[in-house]
Amino acid sequence: MTDAQVVVHPTKQSLADAAAARLVVAVLDAQAARGVAHVSMTGGSMGSAIVRSVTQAPGRDAVDWSGVHVWWGDERYLPAGDPDRNDTQNDEAGLSTLGLDPANVHRVPGPDTSGSPEESAAAYSATVRSAGAGAFDVMVLGVGPDGHIASLFPGHPASGTTDAIAIAVHDSPKPPPTRVSLTVECLERSREVWFLVAGADKADAVRRGVGGAPFETTPAAHVHGEERTLWLVDAAAASALPGRGDRG
Repeated sequence: MTDAQVVVHPTKQSLADAAAARLVVAVLDAQAARGVAHVSMTGGSMGSAIVRSVTQAPGRDAVDWSGVHVWWGDERYLPAGDPDRNDTQNDEAGLSTLGLDPANVHRVPGPDTSGSPEESAAAYSATVRSAGAGAFDVMVLGVGPDGHIASLFPGHPASGTTDAIAIAVHDSPKPPPTRVSLTVECLERSREVWFLVAGADKADAVRRGVGGAPFETTPAAHVHGEERTLWLVDAAAASALPGRGDRG
């Protein structure tokens, strides 16, 4: 387990731009060390913001994007192309313009290609194993106001699942109710874990996450990178933190 470092940026846009620059460097370092890079993305407004900033980052052309594997920490169990899917939102933000090899963009199967969310989770787990993603280079996670990460919600019976890579999530407290999520155990198989959080409505969740609140109330407090754990937040999201972290 690594100690978490908090880096505070003035605005949501400066956070997205700085995180994008970090991501480009992390991908370059991974490719230099291992030839490929495995990056897991997140949905929501910050997930789209970092993708948008990556497309405009000065160093993006230094990356061999055909050697980047893209994953998602969770996905809504909806058909391919549905606007509420994380991958659709990331595509529309510019992910599809980076020059990725489509075979390396690992999408969670939806009801159009799988018979159930359990079948989807099993297929996604098999893809993680077969692609050799024993350790993701960067795991980018959003955090909900309730402290959830991916589709692991406080107090939800699926959230504490162990001995699995991906699981089906039913009756999610946040719509849509049916989802597929990587487990905490899998999320932690990451060299670096980055929590990307903006907005005053997330301030208490950030405080609890950084402070190590119980898993039952704040799953975000219990995922750590093998080498580094970063809370990359804007000033509003950091407003409940004592000391306000390190300026980025």
